[in-house]
Amino acid sequence: MTTLTVYDPAMCCSTGICGTDVDQRHVDLAADLDWLKSKGVTVQRFGLSREPQEFAANDTIRQIMQESDGDDLPAFLVDGRLVVKARYPSRAELAAWTGIASPALEITDQVRELIALGAAIGASCEPCLKYHTKKAREVGLTDEQMREAIAVGRMIKEASASNIYALAASLVPEEAQTSSCCGSSKKQEAAPAADSGCCGTAVTSASEPGKASSCC
Repeated sequence: MTTLTVYDPAMCCSTGICGTDVDQRHVDLAADLDWLKSKGVTVQRFGLSREPQEFAANDTIRQIMQESDGDDLPAFLVDGRLVVKARYPSRAELAAWTGIASPALEITDQVRELIALGAAIGASCEPCLKYHTKKAREVGLTDEQMREAIAVGRMIKEASASNIYALAASLVPEEAQTSSCCGSSKKQEAAPAADSGCCGTAVTSASEPGKASSCC
């Protein structure tokens, strides 16, 4: 049977899960060690402040202490062989070292329905949205959780639409706009509207005072 031995640095308690500022790594490790135990692995855990004699009794750990003055803790040994030091390993690493198959990723029914809600929004699928809203309530999701999933789907959809429009504009640029007088396609020099009377702008005719005239 495989044995995993953990040598912890000095901590407030046997697991390090104590006080008001708990290190998440300690929480994760405690859960991972319990998982290993459930798989049949023998787990031993020693703390420097509680079992210093265990550190002195192991040649590998004693050498680590001499070389780093304890800075290379924690240390993990599998069947007496050092596998990692100075950091906390992941569950996948622990599983590999102890010969256990890596834990499969589990997607719960709730997670599945949240994903489906976001996808329904992204696809603008009305039947999908109605169906998965109903299913989401059946698996115990709250309206707040569903609103969050819908909001995420909406953001993704809007961002995607904005990006595709920008790409289209770069691939097929809009035709440059030119100014013309009364529908003429020829470019004309800019002139004050009050002087030119272009496109219906009324100006006073010099030949007929008081009468408005226009080029159109």
